[in-house]
Amino acid sequence: MRCLPLRRLIRTHVRRLVAFGSDDGMSTAEYAVGTIAAVAFAAVLYGVITGSPVVAALTNLIQRALSVRN
Repeated sequence: MRCLPLRRLIRTHVRRLVAFGSDDGMSTAEYAVGTIAAVAFAAVLYGVITGSPVVAALTNLIQRALSVRN
């Protein structure tokens, strides 16, 4: 197997980037949108879980589980 010289490898890579374009900015934007969506979902989930009906239901469930007799 023959190794190509470094300059030829770089030249080939640059030609491919120019021919097909680069999506470097797209991945950063996608990560940003995904992060914002995850934070928004976490905020909604936190609001639901800390709401009084959910807290009351979980407290009742835990109390019933702890008071079970054999």
